[in-house]
Amino acid sequence: MSKLLKRRLLLVLILLNLFCLLLSAETPVSQAYIATFNTLRLGKGVKDYSHLAKSVEPFDIIGLVEVMNKKGVHKLLSEIEKISDEKWGYFISPYPVGTDEYKEYYAYIYKKNRVEFIRSDGFYPDFEDKFIREPFGATFKIENFDFTYVLLHSIYGKKISQRQFEANQLIDVYTYFQNLDEKENDILIGGDFNLSANDPSFKNFLSHEDEIIYALDPSIKTTIGTKGFANSYDNIFLSKKYTQEFKGRSGALDITRGDFIKTRKEVSDHLPIFLIVDTEYDDD
Repeated sequence: MSKLLKRRLLLVLILLNLFCLLLSAETPVSQAYIATFNTLRLGKGVKDYSHLAKSVEPFDIIGLVEVMNKKGVHKLLSEIEKISDEKWGYFISPYPVGTDEYKEYYAYIYKKNRVEFIRSDGFYPDFEDKFIREPFGATFKIENFDFTYVLLHSIYGKKISQRQFEANQLIDVYTYFQNLDEKENDILIGGDFNLSANDPSFKNFLSHEDEIIYALDPSIKTTIGTKGFANSYDNIFLSKKYTQEFKGRSGALDITRGDFIKTRKEVSDHLPIFLIVDTEYDDD
């Protein structure tokens, strides 16, 4: 068996096991599933909202990027509540960010009986326009675990150097949100970075004194090509020093049902990715 085939088989087994884990039993009260998902222009164009709803319903909170309008979020929530026993809430950034020609919102959707919205922390003050879409943060609480969840959809651009430039700025984004509240040290930065987390441009960020790590193994592909999984662009970064509620459990949920082209067209060209945290105690 070739090395490539072995890797593909391992990825399929990992995704299948994670899918079964998510759907088989109710989430223990002492655990929470925190996800991020590039929803591919949510609110515009043809979209299978039923499929999309089933893709995110297993999680407790999902940070959404590439959201085009509020209507798309409302429609997604409506579909989720048709299949869920939970009541869902949402929060969307007050305005979209990007270029004059193209802008996106950031949004969070969450199970209201599990997740408490604490406050909006707003956009990162990008005075020098280092990001094509400024990161946005909000603070939540799940049981005893409170955290600030920052979302970012990085530039793709014409050159990889443009993506790497934004990745180099993440250390400043982390510092900004970390300093907003001296009592809140759990900072999660999730989204679509258009780079693998092991790219050299993340080196400074991953060398931070707060012991920044990425939650998802970069060997797991998170984008959907026409013939299979393509790139590892989505991840969640956090501090190993402060967010000890994270015990290393994470994954990507295969939503393709084996039909990559249809999923790309009607749902997204990305997989939702997630991490699991313990919520019984807060170590802040």
